[in-house]
Amino acid sequence: MGGSFKGRNALLSWVVLASYPALTAAALYPLPWVFVILAPLSYAAEAALPSGAAERLGRLQLPATLRFMMREMAAVLLLARTAGAESPWFALLAGGLFLFHWMRAVQSGLATYLNRCHNLKPVDTRNLDVSSPPAPPETLVNWRGARLLYLDALPVGTAAFGALTGNDWLGSAGVAGALVLETAAVLALSVYVLRAAPLADRRHVVATVDERVRAYRPEVLLYFSGPADSAYQATMWLGALERIRSRVLVVLRERDLLGALGRTTLPVLCVPSAVDLMNFRGLDTARVALFASNVGNNIHMLRVPGVTSVFVGHGDSDKEASFNPFTKVYDEVWVAGPAGRDRYRRAGVGVRDEAIVEVGRPQLAGVRRTGPGLPYPSVLYAPTWEGWTDDLFHTSMITMGPGLVRGLLALGVRVIYKPHPLTGHRSAPARRAHVAIMRTLRDTMTGDATVPHLVVTGDEPHLYECFNQADLLISDISSVIADFLASGKPYAVTNVAGLPEREFRERYPTASAAYLLGPDCAELPGVVSRIRPGEDVLAEARHELRSYLLGPDHPDALTRFDEAVMAARARAGAAAGRSLATAGDEVA
Repeated sequence: MGGSFKGRNALLSWVVLASYPALTAAALYPLPWVFVILAPLSYAAEAALPSGAAERLGRLQLPATLRFMMREMAAVLLLARTAGAESPWFALLAGGLFLFHWMRAVQSGLATYLNRCHNLKPVDTRNLDVSSPPAPPETLVNWRGARLLYLDALPVGTAAFGALTGNDWLGSAGVAGALVLETAAVLALSVYVLRAAPLADRRHVVATVDERVRAYRPEVLLYFSGPADSAYQATMWLGALERIRSRVLVVLRERDLLGALGRTTLPVLCVPSAVDLMNFRGLDTARVALFASNVGNNIHMLRVPGVTSVFVGHGDSDKEASFNPFTKVYDEVWVAGPAGRDRYRRAGVGVRDEAIVEVGRPQLAGVRRTGPGLPYPSVLYAPTWEGWTDDLFHTSMITMGPGLVRGLLALGVRVIYKPHPLTGHRSAPARRAHVAIMRTLRDTMTGDATVPHLVVTGDEPHLYECFNQADLLISDISSVIADFLASGKPYAVTNVAGLPEREFRERYPTASAAYLLGPDCAELPGVVSRIRPGEDVLAEARHELRSYLLGPDHPDALTRFDEAVMAARARAGAAAGRSLATAGDEVA
């Protein structure tokens, strides 16, 4: 699949490139009928050209504007050869095209200004009552005006048809039509520019949003920074935070995250600039900041006095991310159960035992402890991604994935395939394995519709809904294992490196109640058979492991999490009171 996409992109690029000398030759000969055939083909290839391929042409000194002007130049040459350079229609076409590009420059300038006003604001929000003038339609501003370049198809097409039929005036009529449409776009954008005047005042925008946040009086912040494809790490906490007693504000640091964050009723604030964040007074009422990942931008919130910093992470697992030495910079570290506490004890990375709080996994409240009840077993294959290193044993995707899926299909089970969101992000072999799995499942679904296999590469259905649709989980060492234990259903862990069973279970405690799959997947039929009643010999071990990893069932995780938030707020408030008292004594 990846190779076919590359081949298609290369073909489109070559069609675009080859069309210019071909159009020029057809114009100079002149062969109007050839020009009439080639021009639509060139435009079609241009329209289908993916953004990456278009950017590569730009690096070859062929940006979008120049590509369109080359087609226009060929149309002007065609009219010069058929009507003569002395023809007034030739002058009107050439002059009109120059005026068209001047108008497009004006339109691009207005689009760029509006993009800065609407999309590059110093602060942005969701679910906060901040009035803002409407943004212009995407058609008027997309690609900073490059889309409106296609209006030149009117003069190019009419000029070619006019040369073919002997109606030389058609090109002038076409360029007049393009100018009318371009002028209409400029006038429409001018209206939006006048409306956007308040957004051009940076201080006004910050002050307006700050006022709304102050009125909300946030008590707890969910602070998150990172690329858009990591937004799932914050999204997983939204549902739980919507149900606690404290007023929660989500604080994001990158603009792309605002659209990538999942659906929520919580107010969301995006502050890209560290200076703006440090001076944003609306956050002064917050006493607790929750951090879902370890990134450099966390330092800006960690510097805020009077706020208890809490690392909640984005899942407990036996991977190094769950005992990162950087975690010691936070005031508190919240883990799901005793296993998280023991993990930091064993790692010895400087996280104090008294700083660790066991809060359970409140996100798992909707995970059911029964299977989907289908007439055939359902197996969820949810491998982790390849990670940031070249450790081949980080994920089963590369060495085991395609064969594992083929083995499941041969056993007649329903396969639910949900890869990690970052799968293939860094590794080409992981991308190829993912494509191979997708192709296998697609071919199977095409040939046998009686078993509705499911591929989940987006946000829906959620991982926990996939848990509810499965009788068995197959995964790698990741937080998916600990979360699935909430269901009580059997699970298998891939032993990608082929370690001895005892060594593997000792190294990865989350696998202590798992059925293991070696690199050749020879154990797969036996693992799948554990779904049948009476065959699941590790059920009791899973029950004990669930309490160890996720904490007790009573009180429930959401209650424990809510109480932990309230306790952290109380501690932060008491500390702030002591600081004020000390400052008062010093003044006295």
